[in-house]
Amino acid sequence: MTTGYEPLNTLKPVAEGLWLIDGPAIRFKGLPFSTRATVVRLEGGDLWVHSPTQLTEALRAELDALGPVRHLIAPNWIHYAHIGDWQAAYPAACAWAAPGVAERAEKMGMPLRFDRDLGGEAEAPWADQIDQMIVEGSKVHREAVFFHRDSRTLILTDLIEAFETAKLPVWMRPLIWLAGIDDSDGKMPPDMRWTFRDKAALADCVEAMIAWGPRRVILAHGRWYERNGTAELERAFRKLLRPRRWEAAYEEMQRREEEGGGEPR
Repeated sequence: MTTGYEPLNTLKPVAEGLWLIDGPAIRFKGLPFSTRATVVRLEGGDLWVHSPTQLTEALRAELDALGPVRHLIAPNWIHYAHIGDWQAAYPAACAWAAPGVAERAEKMGMPLRFDRDLGGEAEAPWADQIDQMIVEGSKVHREAVFFHRDSRTLILTDLIEAFETAKLPVWMRPLIWLAGIDDSDGKMPPDMRWTFRDKAALADCVEAMIAWGPRRVILAHGRWYERNGTAELERAFRKLLRPRRWEAAYEEMQRREEEGGGEPR
């Protein structure tokens, strides 16, 4: 089936040293989800591939022309479907897994070999080029997020979904509207949001991402944000951040009153 993001399985330039790959749809909970991988060429020429999508011979030729694939990133517990194919094609590549990925893959009958675990700080091979964190607050969804410094690009997976309903089958559109993850107001899907019991920890992580000041935000599903990345983060997580924003505004008001000797301003 078409996804609306054709051509598929080919490198699409985003910025210097940064590409995305729109892949074919994959079914999750019975729904066809468009897929997207992100490729970064690290200093020295090695390729870093986030959430690998379907690998074709033509795509492999394009990648090989860029440089050697050295790092395969499984960024959360539901993004690992094509890791095995990429490992077979690139046996020298290091496969990195976010918390819960290996356990989920084995449970689903896809035991995979991962070489390294992703932690809360950037790994040595890319520490001076890509910032990294594990988003906290949920015992279920532990997503690794990344920030490519040179292009000021934030790379997310499922923390925001923004489906363009015109590109979806008609029968799927009401489900996306009800979930509130259509492109008019893309955000975290509700079933995932409910797993985040520690809202303060999640808010801390969102504010850290905002502090990176992303120019753009790449998502795995639906439309990605080519501009106004920081504003899109603020919008997508506005309900989560609202109490902190009100508290900060109140504290600022108190500070100004104190500086003014307590007189109304």
